[in-house]
Amino acid sequence: MNISTLFIQRPIATSLLMLLVSLLGVAGYLLMPIAALPQVELPTIRVSADLPGASAEVMATSVAAPLERQFALISGVTELSSTSALGNSSITIQFDLNRNIDAAAQDVQAAINAAAGLLPKNLPNPPTYEKANPADFQIMSLAVTSNTLPLSELNVYADSYIAQRLSRVRGVGLIDLHGEQKPAVRVQIDPNKLASIQLSLEQVRSALATATVLLVAVAALFGWRAPETYRARGF
Repeated sequence: MNISTLFIQRPIATSLLMLLVSLLGVAGYLLMPIAALPQVELPTIRVSADLPGASAEVMATSVAAPLERQFALISGVTELSSTSALGNSSITIQFDLNRNIDAAAQDVQAAINAAAGLLPKNLPNPPTYEKANPADFQIMSLAVTSNTLPLSELNVYADSYIAQRLSRVRGVGLIDLHGEQKPAVRVQIDPNKLASIQLSLEQVRSALATATVLLVAVAALFGWRAPETYRARGF
């Protein structure tokens, strides 16, 4: 007697068994968890480079492009994207799922070292990198408003005071600032007058960079806001 004979001789039991299997299948389908964004930890590294005062175009061509060329040579890279803004470039490198993130971080550091000679000489600090997961979402979002301070000074307060305090909290991995408005100075130079006093464009650029550093030092010395006497002198 084969197995089909048992089902043929007992049609009612066979029908009930098939009904039970169908109900279990429908219940399993309805209870199956479905996520638009599955919780998968993709081996991803984010590289950040800062050059105060540089425009987005300069950051893209002088900072992001040399780094991207070196990162593209790393084995296992599946996706490479970058975003450049005023004074900052952020490059996101995504690797294969079977790539070890620690080994990938070492390759990223080696690529940053290889690109050091191609980056601007006035880069204040070498590019930094951190492990990231694009599936993660921010845990907390804070909004800073003021009825008396302009947005530029409010940005300095949030960057130099609030963000610094929050970064010391245990467990905080990353703090992003959005919507900031940083003051900028446009300088027009007359080449003839500059040559008459025997000054070069590089000397003017160095003087502006020194004044910027001095402003930051003064702001740190007197809190987060420079006193009126320093601001009146043109710092």
